Amino acid sequence: MPWSSNGTFLVSVTDGEDTTMAIYKPRRAERPLWDFPDGLYYREVAAYELAEALEWRFVPETVSRPDGPLGAGSLQRFVNADFEQHYFTLLENEAHHAGLKQMATFDAIANNADRKGGHCLLDADGHLWGIDHGLCFHPDPKLRTVIWDFAGDPLAESDRRDLQALARRGLPPAVTALLHDDERRALEARIAAILRAGQLPQPRNDHPYPWPLV
Repeated sequence: MPWSSNGTFLVSVTDGEDTTMAIYKPRRAERPLWDFPDGLYYREVAAYELAEALEWRFVPETVSRPDGPLGAGSLQRFVNADFEQHYFTLLENEAHHAGLKQMATFDAIANNADRKGGHCLLDADGHLWGIDHGLCFHPDPKLRTVIWDFAGDPLAESDRRDLQALARRGLPPAVTALLHDDERRALEARIAAILRAGQLPQPRNDHPYPWPLV
């Protein structure tokens, strides 16, 4: 896939006669980062599992595979989207605001350090999807996102209930098994904090936006 900072490949996944397209992110093609350990693909899977635990189904199905053509990595179902659309165009349509606000809520608890506008997709059925979650779950505050238009807004009532239910039952093993202990504790703390605040956060640093924006 062009313009990706890490090795990202469009592949076909076959099961008998069934074939679908997927995005493959192998560990060996990750660019080393000073503040994130290698194995970013684990975070892609953890983000999917966290969204599923909340029943916020905007992250395409994502799994880890040890036996990809370039070794271990993540496979995510490819979304055949309208690639002329991105966060800034989607924001112009109020019908998308609830989904975008939920995505902003997710990014706040997952501590997404790289929510670019092009990571917000719209498929042919009008469903919103969020992709590219390799830079999530750091224990230190690193939220960088283009979705600041809802900052300070109260949590959507349905989102608040989903977060409360998750806080009561605890994070599922499908999430915690993919995170370090300090990352798990920080995730739990962020969920508790946003529930106490009852609203989406405001920018808290001098660099709240990713680069490039789209």
